Amino acid sequence: MTIVGVTKGHAVEIVRKARALGLRHLGESRIQEATDKYGFSEFLNDPERPTLHLIGHLQSNKARKAVHLFDSIDSLDSVHLGETLDRLAAEQDKTLRVLIQVNTSGEAQKSGCETEQALELVEAVKSMSHLELRGLMTIGPLEGDEKATRRSFELLREIRERVAREANFPQLAELSMGMSGDFEWAIEEGATEIRLGTVLWGPREEYD
Repeated sequence: MTIVGVTKGHAVEIVRKARALGLRHLGESRIQEATDKYGFSEFLNDPERPTLHLIGHLQSNKARKAVHLFDSIDSLDSVHLGETLDRLAAEQDKTLRVLIQVNTSGEAQKSGCETEQALELVEAVKSMSHLELRGLMTIGPLEGDEKATRRSFELLREIRERVAREANFPQLAELSMGMSGDFEWAIEEGATEIRLGTVLWGPREEYD
């Protein structure tokens, strides 16, 4: 089980706390906030630094900065974005780990590809030479009860199993699902990666 310590909304001092706790994976949602906390050479050039995950929606016009800063983009949701990341990673001589975000709750305000588009997107991304496709990601319903939340996680697991089989791509191993309010359900539904912020650091601070 991989724990991604989400530092969104916390001051830069949280990075030192996370490293002191021994967390090997850290996550951010916004490019500028991540740049403020992690975008300095002392951190980026440290061979022992944690793996950085982008867990928020990524706009193509910010992709260059994202490729430079992050080790993993956990919110890839379109062929166009995949092609952009692949091209920029090639320019930077980098192989970028990616997860495909799937909107399993069907909420219009959520990012992520539609469930029926997952196979097509996996087929496209798996052939991109500078992207390492490792699995799928989802966010549970914003106000869902346990039944609805578990169903969204169960659906991601079912999609992963079907797509991995139909695309002949067993490397699609990771299921990133579950946050502070629902990670226990996610683990029971098969999560391999959970994203935790509030349960680790407390409520978010005001971040400017």
